[in-house]
Amino acid sequence: MPSRAKDPVEPALPKGIGRPATSALAVIGVTRLEQVARFTEKELLALHGVGPKAVRVLEAALLEKGLSLAKAR
Repeated sequence: MPSRAKDPVEPALPKGIGRPATSALAVIGVTRLEQVARFTEKELLALHGVGPKAVRVLEAALLEKGLSLAKAR
């Protein structure tokens, strides 16, 4: 019987942002890193549970994928 190799699955959001930030993002429907790119730094920081550290971690993770936060509107 052939074995099924599973591809490593990336977590939806970086673990380093912490549970409060992950929960705050989930409340607004953001569950994948790519979705974070639609928001500005100011918009993210306005969410209860998202602080400067979470934003730094998110920005770094986005940069690794060639993405960035939205520009100020």
